Amino acid sequence: DPAIERWNRMREDAYKHFRFTPRTTWVTMCGFVLVPGAIYYLASKTHLKWNWAGKRKGEALVQA
Repeated sequence: DPAIERWNRMREDAYKHFRFTPRTTWVTMCGFVLVPGAIYYLASKTHLKWNWAGKRKGEALVQA
C-alpha cells in the first residue's frame, strides 16, 4: 500500500524536518527541566523524613 509506505517514510525522516516552534520548545522544557526539577524537589522534601530501619509494630516511621 503506497499510503503506508509514505507514512513510514515520513516517520523515519521526521528528524530531518524538525524545527523548534513555541510548542516544541515548551514540550522540551517540560521534559528536560520541569519534570526532573519536580522530582528533585519532591526527593529533597522527603529525604530523611522516613526511617524504616529497625521499626517495630506500632512505632512511628516519621522522624520528629
